[in-house]
Amino acid sequence: MHKGKGMKFVGDSRISAERKPNIPKDYSEYPGRTEAFWPNFLLKEWLAGSVFLVGFLCLTLAHPSPLEGMADPTDAAYIPLPDWYFLFLYELLKYEFASGDFILLGMLVLPGLAFGALLLAPFLDNGPGRRPHQRPVAVGMMLLGLVSVVWLTYTSASHVDWESRAEANKPIPASEVTIDTEHPGYASYENSCVACHGAELEGGAGPALVGSDLSAEEIATIAVEGIGSMPADQFQGTDEELEQLADFIVTVNESAE
Repeated sequence: MHKGKGMKFVGDSRISAERKPNIPKDYSEYPGRTEAFWPNFLLKEWLAGSVFLVGFLCLTLAHPSPLEGMADPTDAAYIPLPDWYFLFLYELLKYEFASGDFILLGMLVLPGLAFGALLLAPFLDNGPGRRPHQRPVAVGMMLLGLVSVVWLTYTSASHVDWESRAEANKPIPASEVTIDTEHPGYASYENSCVACHGAELEGGAGPALVGSDLSAEEIATIAVEGIGSMPADQFQGTDEELEQLADFIVTVNESAE
């Protein structure tokens, strides 16, 4: 207080009188130890993720995954395979210590230990350093897991002829098939055949009928007597309806040629 001068306030020297925008803390005095999350660390992570994503997209364009036809439970010769990212687990189950009497070991115990170890790796090796040689436990476990997955996947995939497999199970494009719903035999096909052979004769639980070179008489015989895994008496109708059904299937095949 000063007489005649009114009241004055004394500011605290620990508080800046100027307002500054929110900026990350300066870590230059601690080089190599830590850094600001935004933008330093986040930018590095984004760049690394972008490089991986672009590389992965290029790989999928250069080597597209082969698509197969619909599953056919009546084909006992077909050997199902998991997608490529599960092939290493599929290959693991071929070894004696992970199959047969030890199937639970291969299905649950070994994968559980492997993935659990990777989850615990950052906690088992929580040193302050970020360089690989400063984190031997975490880096070693990650390299061991990576090498194991790559080797098992390569071993499993090397025994499969992917091109022949895809060609043998190649679905027939719907555009090549013309379905005449006005044909007299279409109603019989819907009642007796569509559940197994598909709405466009493309196959399903039963084989595809498109592309067949069977005659109308052969088709009628098979519909009544069955063939292979197809039981007899699948067709329930009159002789006239049977002839119409056989003619319908032949007509569809002629339109697909």
